[in-house]
Amino acid sequence: MTVENPSSAAPMQPLVQIGDISVDQHWVHTPAGWVPTSQATWTVQDMTLRAMVIPTYAIVLAIVTSVMTCLLGLLFLLIKEDRPTGWVQTTVHGPDIAHTTQVPVSRQEMVLDVCARVDYARSLTAAAQS
Repeated sequence: MTVENPSSAAPMQPLVQIGDISVDQHWVHTPAGWVPTSQATWTVQDMTLRAMVIPTYAIVLAIVTSVMTCLLGLLFLLIKEDRPTGWVQTTVHGPDIAHTTQVPVSRQEMVLDVCARVDYARSLTAAAQS
């Protein structure tokens, strides 16, 4: 199967977007150039830091209930929330090209979303190889 150069073909709708990397059925498009989907190699790294913080609602409940229940409401300050900060780094390698993008994240769901997008791109690569 021959696929022509993406610069000479009509642009296809991307199937998945990961930061500034877009993937369609035949090509992976990056600012550094393009890679045939069948020759792409994907890596993903979770570069987040997890911080245990007291959520805002716990502070408000502690203040409101402390006045009414003789400081018993301060137990709300024991509530902790795991909050990731940082980014997820995704790299695509191909013949004569490598491109890395960093997607900023602020919730665990965002980390899982980027990882799921990379897994989908890997499945597109596997399908293009067969």
